[in-house]
Amino acid sequence: MTKKKSKVLVPTERIERAILLIRGQKVMLDEDLARLYEVETRILTQAVKRNLSRFPEDFMFQLTPAEWKNLRSQFVTSSWGGRRYPPYVFTEHGVVMLSSVLNSGRAIQVNIVIVRAFVRLRQLLTSNTELARKFAELEHKYDKQFRVVFEAIHQLMIPPETKRRQIGFRLKT
Repeated sequence: MTKKKSKVLVPTERIERAILLIRGQKVMLDEDLARLYEVETRILTQAVKRNLSRFPEDFMFQLTPAEWKNLRSQFVTSSWGGRRYPPYVFTEHGVVMLSSVLNSGRAIQVNIVIVRAFVRLRQLLTSNTELARKFAELEHKYDKQFRVVFEAIHQLMIPPETKRRQIGFRLKT
């Protein structure tokens, strides 16, 4: 028997970078999903609008103009050209529903990868929360004996401040 080489449709890291936190939910933009499914964004939104009853607000919602403006400023996109309306965003459940609406082999395969990315992010968050809880328990239990050790660990947990290098020529004086 020969094993089939599984072709990676989309790297998980690419999907994880496309997952955003909006209104306290992990979501993906319609244009990012359209790119992954290899369809035009308008085709994706048309399919969704034809099946709107499958997408309640906890599956999909449209950004407000203020949210869209804020998001565009974060991505430093031009206000000229491009979209004329705020994008739709899809939660993990909305992404699953998209595979039934788009009904293509690629949509199904890409959805599997996307759902796995959502699950992986949830597991990372849970493991970090669990680790912090266990650390707090240990710190409380052995507070006096290991104060120096815990202080050192706390210092390691603080993200380092990055110093910006000056750009340009420097004169030696």
